[in-house]
Amino acid sequence: MESLGNKLKTARESRNETYDEVSFKINVATRYLKALESEDFSVFPGEVYALGFMKNYGEYLGLDTEKLLGLYSAMKLQEQPMPTELLKPQLQFPVKPLLTIFGVLVLLALIGGGFYLVLKNMPKFENSTPKPASKAKNWKVESLPIEKRLFVNDSFVVPYKGAEYRLTLVAVEDMLKAVSNNADIITLDLGVVTPIDVDADGLSDMKVTALDFVKNKPSTGARLLLEFDDSPQGQSSEQAPLETLADNVDKTRTVIFSSPTPYPFTLQITFQDYCLFRWEILAESNRQGRNEQYFERNREFSIHAQNGVRIGASNAAAAKIQAVGGGIQVPLELGAPGEVVVADVHWIKEEENRYRLVLSLLE
Repeated sequence: MESLGNKLKTARESRNETYDEVSFKINVATRYLKALESEDFSVFPGEVYALGFMKNYGEYLGLDTEKLLGLYSAMKLQEQPMPTELLKPQLQFPVKPLLTIFGVLVLLALIGGGFYLVLKNMPKFENSTPKPASKAKNWKVESLPIEKRLFVNDSFVVPYKGAEYRLTLVAVEDMLKAVSNNADIITLDLGVVTPIDVDADGLSDMKVTALDFVKNKPSTGARLLLEFDDSPQGQSSEQAPLETLADNVDKTRTVIFSSPTPYPFTLQITFQDYCLFRWEILAESNRQGRNEQYFERNREFSIHAQNGVRIGASNAAAAKIQAVGGGIQVPLELGAPGEVVVADVHWIKEEENRYRLVLSLLE
């Protein structure tokens, strides 16, 4: 049977989390987490603390806390010495060996059952080692560029044309989400330069780059680079028109983006009618497998990909798709109402060592 400590350690390592990461999330000191995994209960101020921390740790790891308490109870029973009266020879009243063994087992069962009930009904400890909540930071600068690690609710504050422009990190998920003081929501992906139109004149005034972040781990924050857009005219924030290949030989292929290097992109899909939709991420070993879902009218769905994605729709006109990447948004058309369509949206290398994200219709 797996021991209590090994069960906790195996569950933590399967989540690829360190003691420091777990300690930050459940407010239990790392020395107590290590003590639980090594089954060294002498470091705790008392047994009630050990049991409270054990329940918190087990619930965070998704383990059955009742089974953990049972393992703890069994371990303590093994350490408990046999009652001295059972070890004394019974000279005056001899008892048969089988009856003696049965009596010992009954006694141990009663002790274990009572101990388990006490542990089960013990109150859960919340925030046993509380930490003060960190305050949001506002990084005020007089000039750009600025590069900082921001956590959720932290902001860059930059003077611009007699006013202050504020960019606040609001979410660390598959992609980063930031919001400006004029309520514009900006989605950021790793390594992608995203233009910002501060004064809503259709031109890029600043640009922000996500240099480093771990997906779905807001506790690690994100390292962002904010700088002015020094290009002569900036980058247009309007939707880019669809571009066809120069030779125009393959009528089933449409160019979406063109870039010196490929970068992650997102397909934002809104279903305007009922549709059976399939998708499969291409050339990513950790995201293999086909997915399928039946979507109803007015449902929204997003797919994030690095290299490419294969999509299929039972009603092509029902899926209204926007391809988003590099701060540009491009509408895609799959086909006519009722038409069954399969297509790849993927990066290809073309002439002059440039890359193009294309929509390729498959037969």
